[in-house]
Amino acid sequence: MRRPRAGFLPLLVVVAAVTGGCVADGPPPRVWAASVCSALNPWREEIATLTTRAQQQTPTSTTPQQAKENLVRMLEGARDASEKARGRIADAGVPEVEGGDAIADGVSGSLAQVRDAYGRAGEALRALSTDDASAFYQGVSAVMTKLQQEYDDSALDTSELRSTELQQAFGEVPECL
Repeated sequence: MRRPRAGFLPLLVVVAAVTGGCVADGPPPRVWAASVCSALNPWREEIATLTTRAQQQTPTSTTPQQAKENLVRMLEGARDASEKARGRIADAGVPEVEGGDAIADGVSGSLAQVRDAYGRAGEALRALSTDDASAFYQGVSAVMTKLQQEYDDSALDTSELRSTELQQAFGEVPECL
């Protein structure tokens, strides 16, 4: 099982306003950046912890049923952690920069997609039969491959986004360093 990447912090360094947007009436860039990093740091740590725990427990599982329980627990935990981080980012509001709505929606939307990907993977694993160990582990591999694809697809497209204010804020606030 590949460890999911948690590349939101580098992504946020380049997150910026869509040209032509209005300046939001929300928290200043430094406050918003600190809130976002304060939401993402524990999320990344929780995902890493859950993944490590599942990697350690799965090979020692004596039955496919035990492996299934461990993996489903990991995916449910990752889903819940992603929703918690998404909620904290939504609570951070809209940064007071041009196109702040698009930025806040993009980050929150990316986490919602990650949450949903973990949820679908958990449901798919829960549906796998454990009667045939070989078929079960092939199914696990297919579910994890699909999860990785959905995780990668959830990345925020920053090709049209630029914000000097947010780039600077993410590079300066202690929560993001």
